[in-house]
Amino acid sequence: MVSALTPRRLVIATRESALALWQARHVRDRLAALYPDCEVALLGLTTQGDRILDQPLAAIGGKGLFIKELEAAMAEGRADLAVHSLKDVPMDLPAGFTLAAITAREDPRDAFVSVHYLDLAQLPGGARVGTSSLRREAQLRERDPLLQIEPLRGNVNTRLRKLDEGQYDAIVLAAAGLKRLGFGARIAALLDPEESLPAVGQGALALECRSDRPDVVAALAPLVDVETTRAVTAERAFSRALAGSCHTPLAAHAVSRHGELWLRGLLASRDGREVMRGDRSAPVAGVDAAEALGLALADEFLARGAGRLCGL
Repeated sequence: MVSALTPRRLVIATRESALALWQARHVRDRLAALYPDCEVALLGLTTQGDRILDQPLAAIGGKGLFIKELEAAMAEGRADLAVHSLKDVPMDLPAGFTLAAITAREDPRDAFVSVHYLDLAQLPGGARVGTSSLRREAQLRERDPLLQIEPLRGNVNTRLRKLDEGQYDAIVLAAAGLKRLGFGARIAALLDPEESLPAVGQGALALECRSDRPDVVAALAPLVDVETTRAVTAERAFSRALAGSCHTPLAAHAVSRHGELWLRGLLASRDGREVMRGDRSAPVAGVDAAEALGLALADEFLARGAGRLCGL
């Protein structure tokens, strides 16, 4: 039943890739189950990040290019909320917008996908590995400087097709996207965080809306996953303090362990020759403590000279 605060119609802005549509439909179905008297519709949009596929993201403005058109639709009143992969959301949102909900996280790990090889260890010297991420590139180069790391853009289906056509010996993708689209069987190996520390927020979905829409914020509240929200808050605080962007190979991953939140961070040069790692844990009861944990780890990195890697 629709309460006095719940809108009678909710429009979800989404990119039109298969993965983005899966995510938006997933949220739509959850909202429809919560509010059966509320009409929930999708507004498909093509973003600048989707249109420009012949250049690395870092060269054309970063992952924020995937959400600007969605925010414009909300600002203009054509949509009430947007669903994003949290790893695509910039650390600082434009004025007037808020992340109203972070949902339960899917597998945050990276996935190794190959037609001929079972894992990274089997790759021969000079193997061609496709990835769109500087974070993955730096960690792969650190592991094996002989690998040829080549850019890989496009949606999940396009990336798998390029692999199958022989353009790459292997590709590395987010496990969450493969699993959500039913491609879990294509994963040759899941990369533990020790091998490839995930991107900030990887595997989590973020629901964004205008900050002046308390009705939408209230409607999305039941979708909030507290544990995931704490973890990604620490990760994003670490990244924000180090000016993390598509131009900086940076990773962070937080998990609950022994009653505390354990945060691991990584900062690297693109060629993998300099890699700084660190971790920190603390009792975390809410998002303020999670934020403090991320900032504390960032301060530790800066004290160790991280400024030379992230341009601070």
